Amino acid sequence: MHVKEMFDLKGKVAFVTGAARGLGFAMAEAVAEQGATTILSDVDEVAVNEACARLRGRGLSAEGLVLDVGELDLLRSTIDRTAAHFGRLDIMIANAGISAGPGPLTERGAMAQFDPVHWDTLLRLNLTSVFITIQAAAAHMRKQKSGRIVVTSSIAGIRAERMVGYAYAATKAAVSNLVRQSAVELATDNVTINAIAPGPFLTDIGQGRMRQADTAKQFAADTLLNRIGLPHEIKGLAALLASPASSYITGAVIPIDGGATAI
Repeated sequence: MHVKEMFDLKGKVAFVTGAARGLGFAMAEAVAEQGATTILSDVDEVAVNEACARLRGRGLSAEGLVLDVGELDLLRSTIDRTAAHFGRLDIMIANAGISAGPGPLTERGAMAQFDPVHWDTLLRLNLTSVFITIQAAAAHMRKQKSGRIVVTSSIAGIRAERMVGYAYAATKAAVSNLVRQSAVELATDNVTINAIAPGPFLTDIGQGRMRQADTAKQFAADTLLNRIGLPHEIKGLAALLASPASSYITGAVIPIDGGATAI
């Protein structure tokens, strides 16, 4: 197979959660540029419609829909309806989730100040919803005997991080192992599942912190490249894992972190 064919997604249907901005939009843009009909979903109606319009304005095939992944029954039914509408579901990128929440990083990471309500919220949005997304997508892909599932984890799920909250780190570690465990079962039906584990990136979620000079320097210093990643830099890895080029990769958790986890 020619290498261009290995990355060709024409005729494929991709569904991306948390796709309105940041890394989610970059990954949606990547698979759309590869030729896939791409469904962008997000809880922010205005933002997801604007994101969809940006792709359509470039002649790419994209549709936007409003989806709160915390509404688990709605999440499942939306994936089912999408697969039924297009007659297939080839690529699922489970990106939706939240970070550590409001307040100073030192407060978020302080054990004595930990909020159990925040813990439950992150478990639902960052872990349970990811499992439901995988489960719903896999049901259709297994019937097709093919599919690619890509999950956004974090390097906070690989190692301890000084500026990350307890709940976020725990959910990302769980997501990473969920991907590995899911790969065991899904491999029998030629469905691959892998996780991308980003390090520090300049996204809408993280910009507030990155604009603080001391914090930005700390994040950058924790990488070998001594800088913070830009959203478009995730596109290549997403394109690989969503395409036939990754046919022999499954159960992997791949850092994209400027070398942070190599230190």
